[in-house]
Amino acid sequence: MPQVAQPDALAPALIGRDDAMATMVAALSRPALVLVEGEAGIGKSRLLDECLAAPALRGRVVLMAACPPLEEPFPLGAVVDGLRVFHDRLGGLALSPLAGALRPLFPEWAPWLPPALEALPDPQETRHRLFRALSELIDALGVDVLVVEDAHWADAATLDWLLTLAASRDAKRSIVVTYRPLDVGEGSPLLRLTSRPPRNMAWERISLEPLDVPQTRALVESMFATADVSDRFAAFLHEHTGGIPLALEETVRLLRARRDIFRSESGWRRRITEELRVPPTMRDSVLERVARLDPGTRAVLEAAAVLEAPADEALIAAVAGLGEPAARDGLTGALASGLLREAGRGTFAFRHVLASRAVAEATPIPSRRRLHHRAALALREGEHPPVVRLCRHFRESGDVEEWCRYAEAAAELALEAGDGHTTVAMMLDLLTTADHPVERRVRLARRLGMAVSVTAEPLLGLGERVRAALEETLAHPGLPAQARGEIGLRLGRLRFHLGEFEAAMVGLEAAMPDLEDRPELAVQAMLLLANPMIRAWPRTRHLAWAGRAEELFPLVSGPVERAAFLSNQAAALLGLGEEDGWRVARSLPADGAGRLERQEIARGRLMAGQFCTLWGRHDDARAYLDSAAALVERVGYRRIESVLRLARAHLAWHDGRWEGLDDVAAELAGSEAADEATRLEARMIQGLLDLARGAPQRAERRLREVLAASLPRGHVDPFIFPDVALARILLSRGEPEAALEITEPVLDMIAGKDVWLWATEVLPVHLDALLAAGRAEERGGLVAAFAAGMSGRNAPAAAAAVLTCRAMVTSDPRAAAGLFGRAAAAWAALPRPYDRLLATERQGRRLLQAGERERGLTVLEQSQRLLTELGARWDADRVAHLLREQGVEVARPWRGGRRGYGDRLSPREVEIVALVARGWTNKRIAEILTLSPRTVERHLSAAMRKLSVTTRTALVTAAAAEGLLDQAPT
Repeated sequence: MPQVAQPDALAPALIGRDDAMATMVAALSRPALVLVEGEAGIGKSRLLDECLAAPALRGRVVLMAACPPLEEPFPLGAVVDGLRVFHDRLGGLALSPLAGALRPLFPEWAPWLPPALEALPDPQETRHRLFRALSELIDALGVDVLVVEDAHWADAATLDWLLTLAASRDAKRSIVVTYRPLDVGEGSPLLRLTSRPPRNMAWERISLEPLDVPQTRALVESMFATADVSDRFAAFLHEHTGGIPLALEETVRLLRARRDIFRSESGWRRRITEELRVPPTMRDSVLERVARLDPGTRAVLEAAAVLEAPADEALIAAVAGLGEPAARDGLTGALASGLLREAGRGTFAFRHVLASRAVAEATPIPSRRRLHHRAALALREGEHPPVVRLCRHFRESGDVEEWCRYAEAAAELALEAGDGHTTVAMMLDLLTTADHPVERRVRLARRLGMAVSVTAEPLLGLGERVRAALEETLAHPGLPAQARGEIGLRLGRLRFHLGEFEAAMVGLEAAMPDLEDRPELAVQAMLLLANPMIRAWPRTRHLAWAGRAEELFPLVSGPVERAAFLSNQAAALLGLGEEDGWRVARSLPADGAGRLERQEIARGRLMAGQFCTLWGRHDDARAYLDSAAALVERVGYRRIESVLRLARAHLAWHDGRWEGLDDVAAELAGSEAADEATRLEARMIQGLLDLARGAPQRAERRLREVLAASLPRGHVDPFIFPDVALARILLSRGEPEAALEITEPVLDMIAGKDVWLWATEVLPVHLDALLAAGRAEERGGLVAAFAAGMSGRNAPAAAAAVLTCRAMVTSDPRAAAGLFGRAAAAWAALPRPYDRLLATERQGRRLLQAGERERGLTVLEQSQRLLTELGARWDADRVAHLLREQGVEVARPWRGGRRGYGDRLSPREVEIVALVARGWTNKRIAEILTLSPRTVERHLSAAMRKLSVTTRTALVTAAAAEGLLDQAPT
């Protein structure tokens, strides 16, 4: 399926520099010396650009002199290069003979400069004369602001000239100097410029500091024109970049280019932190500074880079292989360079992680291995060895035995702490990177399979890699039978998650003989086999596995395992249309004692909510989904967030709550945090909305993409039936045979599996296609089979569909109209307003056939009006066309877009403001109203604009004063 394009990153906004910008703009309104200091990438040039573009400074003539990092810069070279852009103005300048001193600097300007001056015997006099000539030139050019960027690289002549200008009694212009304090050499003239204010000019020093976490978040949000960057992602970026704006911008662009960050329903998020790369600009800047340092200081920096975490002097010395005096001198030099900082009392670390990684990556591999080995040996000798750090150091040093030892311990700690994703990444790396004897390979594969099962984070790109690792382990010739059974189970569960259902079923059946003496594992395999997700197996085969699992349930003792059993058993039975599934679902506890038990309960309640929607039990669906959401929020079970949001979206589609639903579906359809089934179902909802709203061509394109992506998966998902809407489109074009090509295989599969619950939406459209194709005689048997298949089941949606189908095959128009009326009432009771109105339309048509014209037209007029109000333009237009054929005047629909409310708040805006008044966040409002956070933001922005306020508090106050909160639904 084609992926939805993610937005490219924009240029970031200027964040956290309001005070600095105000200070600089105010200073430059008169002659002033402005010093802007800060480390590389802190945003000195960006601040300068923004200030010079400010309205108060527009029209100023600016001379820009940028100093390059040359070992031996040409005297006045940056100033000369800056002045060359003014060459087209030389002809109109009135220069004194003194300007002839500029000829050596500007030989190409000879035609416009006065004659060369006589040589002076004293070099200092020559230098002074040149400075005076430069000053005259910039006076003649009308330069208002002289900017010298990166003055730490400036030559002595340029800095001396600046000192001369700053000391002038007749200050005519402002001077802006940007520089890095830590890169200013001892004895540099720049120190004289920055150490004392000039007498005849205003003076400002602006020191730029790194951004904090909220400012980091704001910068990233500005790059994607959004307000849903997650707090964790912002904190992660801040930790690794130190809040340096340039490092932030380039890191985000690198992550985006590598698709290591993605948009999920909870905001922009990241994949794996360990793979963070150093942006080239950041790397080059750091290495340029390191190259100027002495060998002892570089050794200390390399040791600190390998250690990554803050370390004391003794540990750094041990890793660097330096004696006490040399280590102390190197540490002093590293601190003076600004690359290292004191992280705590007696400990030292790099100022930010990217600088550390730049140094580590530039260290030759053999040297880096030695440093890691020294680090591991030194850390292992401590009273409490840090297993996670030892794991990394032994891995990088190439010691596989010790790496395994500490990696398994670290993975266990991560799993206990709820970080299953880290456990998966560590075990996968260990299993696939090194060679292991069979016993250890089995142990690692088991740990990996268990971690995959319980991790609360989305697997993202790890899933396929884990599958390959487990498949390779399972194929090992020396694998014991017991291990073969467990790994086969873990692999089968993973294949289910990846949507590879047929392969999963084959593998699980093969694993069953090796699980006979392990009932808690055997039950898990049996319930997966009971899940009716493949086309070929009949219902009885799935039920047989569910029955065998039920027999073993008393042997399942662990609370997590029992919760998993109930979740999977309920899902299997409800998917098969078995009423007994509700008994199992009701036995799911409301809460659990631990995190893993709560995760299983949340998953079970989510699946129960999904099947409630499929069965047509909407009130129960909301209750199950709300309880699942509460548990997901409580334990941070992000792995099922997308599925939960999709379940609510599907319910909203059936409930007729369509406002904002397209935003939610679009987010899920393009979410890299969601699995393929979730993305497909979301794309199907997009297609359904397109069709209902009158865009059949776009709907057909989307629905065919979903169908094409679903078929190769070799399974059937009762929640993904694009066939229904596609067939409706084809029937509207008079292509019944093409419609049957789509619906007939689905009905054949349903009949073969004997799971008639799945025919609820498909069968009515299939009956229309049979009638249009002249095969009406086949319809009665299908309806009878559907009714028999749903007999004795409390499935309101299927019951309403049975009434609809019976009405469709009833030959007496008056009787059929009565059945359609009962069907419409049954659909309304769920409620499913769209299905109700489609049944009402059918009722009106049959009333016309029965000769009850007045009543039929009344029913059709009501249907057309309510379809319009619902937003089902495609269907409303069809009914309107029929009414016009009957001589009824129907107003032409508005095609100019949604009608607005002027300066009044819309009902939805009032509802959202009322929820804000309760203290709800945008995210919570979005969840409860089944909207996207961006849609909530748009409604709030519109409400603020209409009420002329700028804050949420002021919005609530204004809304309350106007009595709007009393109008909100409770």
